[in-house]
Amino acid sequence: MEMEKLTRTFDVVVIGGGINGSSIAYQLSKRGRKVAIIEKKQLACEASSAAAGMLAAQAEIEQDGPLFQFALKSQAMFPELANELYEMTGIDIEFDQKGIIKIAETDAIAEEVKKQVTFQQNWDPAIKWLDSHECLEMEPSLSSNIVGGMYLPNDGHVMPATLSKAFAKAAIHFGTEILENTEVLSFIYERERVIGVKTTSGDIHCHQVVLATGAWSAQLMKDTGIDMPVYPVKGECFSVKSDTPILKRTIFSDKRCYFVPKRNGEIFIGATQVENTFDKKVTLGGIASLVERAIQLVPQIKDAKWERAWAGVRPQTGDGLPYIGEHPFKKGLFIAAGHYRNGILLSPVTGQLIADLLEGHPDDTLLSAFRIDRNKQKVH
Repeated sequence: MEMEKLTRTFDVVVIGGGINGSSIAYQLSKRGRKVAIIEKKQLACEASSAAAGMLAAQAEIEQDGPLFQFALKSQAMFPELANELYEMTGIDIEFDQKGIIKIAETDAIAEEVKKQVTFQQNWDPAIKWLDSHECLEMEPSLSSNIVGGMYLPNDGHVMPATLSKAFAKAAIHFGTEILENTEVLSFIYERERVIGVKTTSGDIHCHQVVLATGAWSAQLMKDTGIDMPVYPVKGECFSVKSDTPILKRTIFSDKRCYFVPKRNGEIFIGATQVENTFDKKVTLGGIASLVERAIQLVPQIKDAKWERAWAGVRPQTGDGLPYIGEHPFKKGLFIAAGHYRNGILLSPVTGQLIADLLEGHPDDTLLSAFRIDRNKQKVH
């Protein structure tokens, strides 16, 4: 028998059950709002479960600006957040803060990384340059060919899908309802204000809507009159296991190869970059290139046991900044999309920023850089 379609009412509907959607729902429901998450598949089934979970605010972002400050603010939230979510849900997000070494493989790259050390020490004096010998003392499995590296003791990582599920479970604790296998088809308007959504399970009414569907956000936004350039970038990863630990810390190469050692003994290794595709198939060529790079950087990896390979789709934007804010001419509609490689890192502060915005006391300093109409991409 076909499921009866019902009209329901909430304070806020969050479209998208990934890590940012769940973080937003958690922050809003914790403040007493009646929230629903609508997810067309299952929670954390896309980029949130495909990421390696690096919290690499200072390894990945190399210049000051709104995104860097946003990332530092979010990174600082993780120690307390990990405890808060564990106490509330019993879920351990496996927050690890053993640091990251950003390696340099040539003298030319080393000069660039040393400049980054000087710059990053403005925010964290503990960051330092390690020569080749010091790198190998810290991580003996690294290739002896590396020139050195930047040691970032306060960068770390989490298990991304676990963090996403912890946000969702904590949101449910505060009353959030989860509607999985439900697709949002369009918005419901009343005099240019969004008052709900039409879904495959019927109409749902609300006072505010937050669109947090990552690389899939552009189509629903186009229907509102804004051409928001969020596009997919596929990334392929694989993991290995070893009887004895190979690495203690995350290793990050500027040539976009990283190693993230997890608590269960797995090392996540990634990631390729293929723009403008939603096809999540894992290709032999993609994995072969990663394997070759991995063995160059950590030769001992070749003796580790193969575990698995996977791919996910990251949401990139035209200028590399996320879109976070209220729609410029559809009141009640808010966006949080386009976090690209930093979705896991930025999830705590994104949830907080959107919740503050919906409550009417936004952080305008950050929001002005991330606003939806910053490039004036109006369709009609």
